[in-house]
Amino acid sequence: MSLKVNSRLITATELGLTEGFNFAELLGSNSSAFIYEHQGLIGWGEALRLEASGSNRILELDQLWRDTVTSAEIIDEVTLPGSGLISFGSIAFSANSETTSVLVIPQVVIGKQDGSLWITTINISEKDALDLIDLASTFVPASFEPGQISTEQYKINVDKALEAIEANDIEKVVLARDLKATVSKDFNINPALKKLESKFETCYIYSVAGLFGASPELLVKVQHSEVSARVLAGTAGRGTDPGVDQAIGTALVESPKNRAEHKFAIDSLVASLEELCIEINVDAEPFSMALPNLWHLASDVKAVLNSDSSSLQVVNALHPSAAVAGTPRDKALEVIEEIENVDRGRYAGPVGWLGADGDGVWAIALRGAQLKDQTLTAFAGCGIVAGSGAQAELEEAILKFKPIVDALS
Repeated sequence: MSLKVNSRLITATELGLTEGFNFAELLGSNSSAFIYEHQGLIGWGEALRLEASGSNRILELDQLWRDTVTSAEIIDEVTLPGSGLISFGSIAFSANSETTSVLVIPQVVIGKQDGSLWITTINISEKDALDLIDLASTFVPASFEPGQISTEQYKINVDKALEAIEANDIEKVVLARDLKATVSKDFNINPALKKLESKFETCYIYSVAGLFGASPELLVKVQHSEVSARVLAGTAGRGTDPGVDQAIGTALVESPKNRAEHKFAIDSLVASLEELCIEINVDAEPFSMALPNLWHLASDVKAVLNSDSSSLQVVNALHPSAAVAGTPRDKALEVIEEIENVDRGRYAGPVGWLGADGDGVWAIALRGAQLKDQTLTAFAGCGIVAGSGAQAELEEAILKFKPIVDALS
């Protein structure tokens, strides 16, 4: 299918908005979004969907995307990251998942970056494109209940993982549990997405093919051969008293258990980047990053691509990272499938956007839920290492559910 793409600058007035509007005001009837620090990309409709499954799903999507770009007719008057032909992507966590991995190309995209606002139309007139942009949405609460993995089962699973670690099979494994909610056929996720965007300003707000949430973790950003990533591994709950809260953040940096978990994630990322990059630089020391309900131990990584690789090729090398799978990766994935025995779908998979030049931004699909038919499924996971305790990991998972549960309550 050949695509005709046009991007031009647009004003807030043309969109029926006032100057100085919050970008998230556009979240109404839209189908796709990727927002960070009140700017990003929001898409409506679907001009084309590319799908793949199995162990080679990411590289298959990369090739399908290259073929799509080659045959497309693109007029881009904006020439900013995210203008021209783009797709929103969501990758299944496991190669064995029944959930397909997708690249969704909308009919219309509104982008915002550093004061510039633009519209991209794909196989649709601008008039028809503007008619698709409906800002109205009604919030309907959803009530979550335990899914396939109950609280008691999760603690049993953690103990099983600790047995595997003690047997020296693995050093770290990330185990998740699920919650489910039943909703109406016309359920709109965007009111909840707006709530997440307003509260989690430093997170990546994402919505692709029914998967939505607010991820604190950047998997990779590729722009003009420059690669950026942020690793989060190690978690603590926020304190209500400012002094106590700061002490918790400081203690997280000094915690041997959390630093060990963090090092596994850093080493995994760097080893994966070495296949495609040069000049890899990692923060000398991890830092505590504050979210509204959690502290995370974080490190930033920078690198330069050594070839003309696309962001999806980098994603293929990095996923799944130790932050969402474990160490060593292949063994950890085996343990996850054996112990969890649940299809994670696209939870903890890469989610983001991809440009015609192969550049893009990809987060890890955390702190969110997947809408399929009339069921919402949310997952939360914790990194299990030597020294972990089942009750403490359960409490951490409950904290990680809080953003999406509150947004839908």
